[in-house]
Amino acid sequence: MKLFRPHYRLETVTQLTVERLADWNIRSLLLDVDSTLKHYGAVELAPEVIVWLETMKSEGIGLCLVSNGATHRIGVFAESIGVPFVAPALKPFPYGCRKAIRQMNFDPQTTAMVGDQLFADIAAARLAGITAILVEPISPELEPLWTRIKRPFEKMLK
Repeated sequence: MKLFRPHYRLETVTQLTVERLADWNIRSLLLDVDSTLKHYGAVELAPEVIVWLETMKSEGIGLCLVSNGATHRIGVFAESIGVPFVAPALKPFPYGCRKAIRQMNFDPQTTAMVGDQLFADIAAARLAGITAILVEPISPELEPLWTRIKRPFEKMLK
């Protein structure tokens, strides 16, 4: 099932180095929020993720949050880290990814979606025709029931 197959897999978002992105010809990242950048429900990022974000910004990597979370919650978070956002993104549909690419003037050929869910983030990236990067969820035990129900089915496809 190509729809749920990421192009790349990593343990954490911080493993996406500038060099690795250059090797993969990626210049822009659409970033999921919950369980990708931070623990589900947390309001702050881990220090290593803050450093990673600052490095990406300073190296000219385009960034935009693309989340299914509520507009207000994601907006407050996005403002706190200085990254634009699209929410709710309605993943797995490609609309949020496409909207972010248009708004940010990113080149779809050099843009990747980074997220922790096959059935949301990876499917949305594939349907939008962009590179899909899967990371391990930061805090699956804290996720809402709907997400926890999907996890065993995702494992069957990994």
